[in-house]
Amino acid sequence: MAEIISIDKFVELIDNLPVIDVRSPSEYDRGHIPGAINIPLFSDEERAAVGTKYKKVGRKDAIKLGLELVGPKLKGFIDILEHSVNQKNILVYCWRGGMRSASMSWLFGLAGYKPKTLEGGYKAFRRFALETFSKPYRLLILGGMTGSGKTDILNKLKQNGEQVIDLEGLANHKGSAFGWINQGNQPKTEHFENLLFNQLRKLDASKHIWVEDESMGIGRVFIPKEFYSQMKNSQPVILNVDIDTRINRLIKDYTACDKNDLIESVKKIQKRLGFDKAQKCIDHIKSNNFAEAIRITLEYYDKTYSYGLTQKKLPPIFVNTDGNDDNLISKLIDIRKKLDA
Repeated sequence: MAEIISIDKFVELIDNLPVIDVRSPSEYDRGHIPGAINIPLFSDEERAAVGTKYKKVGRKDAIKLGLELVGPKLKGFIDILEHSVNQKNILVYCWRGGMRSASMSWLFGLAGYKPKTLEGGYKAFRRFALETFSKPYRLLILGGMTGSGKTDILNKLKQNGEQVIDLEGLANHKGSAFGWINQGNQPKTEHFENLLFNQLRKLDASKHIWVEDESMGIGRVFIPKEFYSQMKNSQPVILNVDIDTRINRLIKDYTACDKNDLIESVKKIQKRLGFDKAQKCIDHIKSNNFAEAIRITLEYYDKTYSYGLTQKKLPPIFVNTDGNDDNLISKLIDIRKKLDA
């Protein structure tokens, strides 16, 4: 019989042991423990059929149907596991830590593996993760107008030993109306929360953590309100970068993109830009005059960001930079050290 372990113990082990999620594909897609491998006991359709049988007829008949559906797939489950992991100790979970994880753990045990199942299942993990966002953190909010190079600077801070969370990286979106371009699919908000939890648990909450200044929504995902509330009440550090430098950076970021994607993004904000300016922007894109197209969009984004600065709870610390100077990272680390004192 598989060992049943608490969520605290489970989380301690997930960096070192393979994690197997035996829920249906749609459950897994909505959100899962980061790094987990999906070996579903039931397909989405099979799960629905078993659930219907349970409600209409009862537990016994639902179990019989489940066995009938799963029987032909048992060998396939083991084959997938053998190709997915390279050790015998594994972690297994389902939704509530019930029959699905118990059944698959039994099967994996027969095949020579040593499974540990999560007490309370994914539901317990979610509760544990969501509680994490209410814990107090010492955040430093790195801000600056669009094109300031904040993400690159966060990466350099991390390379220099600073604690950093890249929210845009977790969200797979750069934050603006153009932020989806060349980024692939975004996770569901639930899984974004799981990814954020997975980052936070590895950091020292007693020390400062750098986070990029964001709206609560990043594309189609949303920062947990408890964590976002802390962001709004944390110290902003704002990069002052001149508009020409920002335009040049954005040209490098976006001019290799599909023009149709750029035009689609302009149309998303055309009411806020004004229809005449939006059309001029589109015309500039079509004629490869990207600098002027970007300049028009920055008029809107700069105005919006400037207003946002007036709403900060703490007075921002401003840092003048072109975003590339060698001393910038040292300046930011010095700011953090002064705030540590």
